[in-house]
Amino acid sequence: MAQKKKLERENTLGKPVDRFQSAADERIETLGRKFEGKGRPILYGLLALLGVAIIGGIIYSYSQRSAVAAQTALGKAIDIHTAQVSASPDPKNTELTFPNDKERTEKAIAAFEEVTVKYGSPHKEKAQYFIAVNRLKLDRAAGIQELENLSKTSGEVGTLSKFALAEARYADGKYDEAAAGYNELLQAKTGIIADETLNFAIAQTYEKQGKTQEAVDIYFNLVKAAREAKDAEGQPVPQSQTAREASTKLEKLAPARYAQLPAESADRIVNF
Repeated sequence: MAQKKKLERENTLGKPVDRFQSAADERIETLGRKFEGKGRPILYGLLALLGVAIIGGIIYSYSQRSAVAAQTALGKAIDIHTAQVSASPDPKNTELTFPNDKERTEKAIAAFEEVTVKYGSPHKEKAQYFIAVNRLKLDRAAGIQELENLSKTSGEVGTLSKFALAEARYADGKYDEAAAGYNELLQAKTGIIADETLNFAIAQTYEKQGKTQEAVDIYFNLVKAAREAKDAEGQPVPQSQTAREASTKLEKLAPARYAQLPAESADRIVNF
């Protein structure tokens, strides 16, 4: 009976009926037969629940499509943000290229702003973060203000904004504020910014503040941990670029302390 009605609908409308709707109609007919004579309230209640399920399915499907569109738009904006800058690009190069950093920055901001207008969380907040980072190049005061506002939020965007703000403070020579920001993130243990990255940033800041011994201690511990690290199978873990830079700095600042490091395994060296 259900299949026959389905065919009748197709013939009447001249086109197939949506499979999801067709299946829902069949379930309604089955319920009608099952509860025939047992009272309309029961049937109406079940139909109401089924209606909620159908609406929920439609909303979920729309949300999924919207999320894909938002992620695609955000990805395109990031492509602009990371595009090459070259006054005389290679004609054979098919990658996105801009003649100067200013034009790239302006295009990136425009692309990210479009994401904030069209889409909601979490893509909107991520786009706002990239806008602030790019804004630093065009209007530093405005960019810092945007990062300060975002740093007060929670989650990934809040953490990344705090780190970008600390980096901006460091670049501006405000080392006390930069160190405070890095240390706050290190204590928070969010896992979003690697401890190795934060420790290296703190050590660099201490160098600028003239706290050489504190910087040496951090570099030493960072490199020692990297050289001794092993994976789940007990094999040496390749050193990161950060660890290698810390090693270079330690050797320059304190050769005697550098000599106390455990031997470096060739298996740990990673070429970048």
